[in-house]
Amino acid sequence: MIQKLEMLLALAKTQHFGRAAELLGVTQPSLSSGIKQLEDQLGVKLVQRGSRFGGLTPEGQRALEWARRIVGDSRQLCEEMRYSREGLSGHLRLAVIPTALTEAARLVSRFSRAHPNVSFSILSRSSAEILKLLENLDADAGVTYLDNEPLGRMVSTGLYRENYAVLCRSDHPFAAQTRVAWAALEGMSLSLLTPDMQNRRILNRNFAAHGLEPKSVVESNSTIVLVSHVIEAGALTVLPQPMAQFLAIGHDLRVIPLEDGALRPEVGLIAPHQEPYTPVFRSLLRVAREMAGEVN
Repeated sequence: MIQKLEMLLALAKTQHFGRAAELLGVTQPSLSSGIKQLEDQLGVKLVQRGSRFGGLTPEGQRALEWARRIVGDSRQLCEEMRYSREGLSGHLRLAVIPTALTEAARLVSRFSRAHPNVSFSILSRSSAEILKLLENLDADAGVTYLDNEPLGRMVSTGLYRENYAVLCRSDHPFAAQTRVAWAALEGMSLSLLTPDMQNRRILNRNFAAHGLEPKSVVESNSTIVLVSHVIEAGALTVLPQPMAQFLAIGHDLRVIPLEDGALRPEVGLIAPHQEPYTPVFRSLLRVAREMAGEVN
């Protein structure tokens, strides 16, 4: 049953029989047979079939919700039993908003020093993509904004609140300043994250609160691209201060804090609310709370 539910999850994710089979490492006939056996077991039609995948039936959509719960619980059971045999070990997939990658790396580094037998995959994703990955069991936890998008049924713990800074070249007029006013950004050439990124929407609200219409000359979902444009073209970018400081290392750049009076959203660790939590996630949650206590 678990294997067949995994097939349903893969089919719902890829929307294609061939790609779902490839994802699971099985043949397409084996996948089709497994889905048909699941339908026979449940006594309902789950998939609209034709010359190609036609989507899930209403019963298939409901079965998909159960499949996520059951497969998630099955994976947690395996984690718990591995912990009993081997202690804290395994692999954890962490999806992170781009502006929190440096803080996520700090969290993982601290965790790994205490638990060297746990490995990580760290994926850079938008806040909306993180929720989708968690829903589809394609990530185990996320680091994202806690107070700007509905998180649904998640467990969460705050890590820090964002403070913003301007990143510029040392030959920019701002370089000698100790603090920059938001109003001073009016008319400046800015490199900013794309509008689909939550950080950009937060910045837009801060710009609007100060009566600004930002002049964005380059947009990207990569902070590396933004900083490269600052270096090559002398533009400005606005980033959370720890990220800006990290990206400035090794370059002739200045990081200047922006004045107070801005929205400061909270960033934290989230995961689907499924008790009992796996031993690995319980330990990660504990480390995250320790770090947050140091910040606060």
